[in-house]
Amino acid sequence: MTAAARIRGFIAIGLLPATLIFVFFAIIPIFWSAYYGFFDWKGIGAAKFIGFDNYVEVIRDPIFWLSFKNNMLIVAASVFGQIPIALILALLLTSSSLFQRMIRASVFMPMVLSSVVVGIIWSYIYHPQIGILNFLLDGLGLESWKMQWLSDPKISMYMLMIPIIWNYIGPYMIMFIAALQNISPEIDDASRIDGVGPVRKLFSITLPMIWDTIKVAVVLCISGSLKAFDLIYVMTNGGPAHSTELLASYMYNNTFNVFRFGYGSAVSTAIIILSLLLILGSQYLMKRNYR
Repeated sequence: MTAAARIRGFIAIGLLPATLIFVFFAIIPIFWSAYYGFFDWKGIGAAKFIGFDNYVEVIRDPIFWLSFKNNMLIVAASVFGQIPIALILALLLTSSSLFQRMIRASVFMPMVLSSVVVGIIWSYIYHPQIGILNFLLDGLGLESWKMQWLSDPKISMYMLMIPIIWNYIGPYMIMFIAALQNISPEIDDASRIDGVGPVRKLFSITLPMIWDTIKVAVVLCISGSLKAFDLIYVMTNGGPAHSTELLASYMYNNTFNVFRFGYGSAVSTAIIILSLLLILGSQYLMKRNYR
């Protein structure tokens, strides 16, 4: 056996426990959930086989598509909010001065907090009577701007985008800083010698060099946005009138509140399929190879 084969065998043995755990606790439950989508099941007792009825109901349910539309708003806010802000901060905070390290820590801090805590904090910020937002508007003489921020179906979904963007900027900033620091200093020296301006350097050198990292960030953004649940559940629980309902909360309510475990399994399968389609579509749109 060659040295390369021994190294590959050692790597395979080392990855085996984690692979088995992932298969048993992530991959197999996906197919198990898809299987239960073919049954009418209350969670206890016998399950009645009903074929594709649950999946047909999912397609015909307007609340499911309302939840999907709301999720698309979250995806758009995450991809076009979190990633650009994180990239700008990474470009500004690449150095390791004390001030920049403090700014990095403050930006990353929301990610350390539990999503439940973040939801409670922002619920108090938006509170119509004791909330900081209405208090500031009142202090600035803008009483007419005071609103029921989470109770108005016209704006509640948009107000939820702000804490979602704020909460998840930190990890992407750290990813981009690591990618930027991996760019060879010789490339920067060569660009300065050639007289490349900062804007041209950004679009011709920096972004192409970290494009793979940006694509990974987009995948994480989409997958994270489509499974968003806890923050919405704490702040609005999908209300008012399903105006902030997301796919995950819709699946949760049908499964654990209405006890339609078969239908909830069908919804979760639909979420997985939509996630894969969106991720594949985003990667197709970003397949440009700058190198």
